Amino acid sequence: MGIFSRLTDIVNSNLNALLASAEDPEKIIRLIIQEMEDTLVEVRSSAVRSIAERRELERRVEALRREEADWQSKAELALTRGREDLARGALLARSHRAQARAGLEQQVQQLVGALAQQNEDIGKLQTKLADAKAREQSFAQRRTTAGNRMKVREKLHDERINDAFLRFETAERQLDHMEGRVEAYDLGRQPGRVPTLEEELATLAADASMNDELEALKARLGNRMPQKEPSTES
Repeated sequence: MGIFSRLTDIVNSNLNALLASAEDPEKIIRLIIQEMEDTLVEVRSSAVRSIAERRELERRVEALRREEADWQSKAELALTRGREDLARGALLARSHRAQARAGLEQQVQQLVGALAQQNEDIGKLQTKLADAKAREQSFAQRRTTAGNRMKVREKLHDERINDAFLRFETAERQLDHMEGRVEAYDLGRQPGRVPTLEEELATLAADASMNDELEALKARLGNRMPQKEPSTES
């Protein structure tokens, strides 16, 4: 079933209202485009027939105009020969041709007006059709965009991705801890700095304490300590 009943319905249609009231705008816009394209073909075919008919009428008008001129010449010839009766008959024939020509010329003017209206209607129809196709393309783009966004949303909420991010964060924390331990070893160390007197004395005291502890440990171990090999130097 068509959406429009005639060309005037299409030309005067409000696409916004049609689509706003439709349950399935994409389906409606496809039907509208199909009907517009079919109507455009019909209107163009009708225009072709009208143009052909106009040209045929114009040829007949020209033929009648020539016949009028011919009968006018015959009437003049008859009068020059003193045949008023023949001149009257020729003028009557010319009058008939003139009447026929006037009727055909009226038909031509009607066709010219109809073709002008068809041309205007075709222009409006093409504008409507271009608008409908642009809307169809917009629907398609929006559908594609919405589909892509839905896929992204599904991926973002995928538990596997969430688990992967959690594992990544755990690995990062482990790396942070290891790097912190490395930095902790270097705390207080300043390469290239000359130690102060107090620092050197403290180092000596620590070394002396360490030596005392070492000697005391040797004494406790006694014979359990490994013996040094006698020197072979002479």
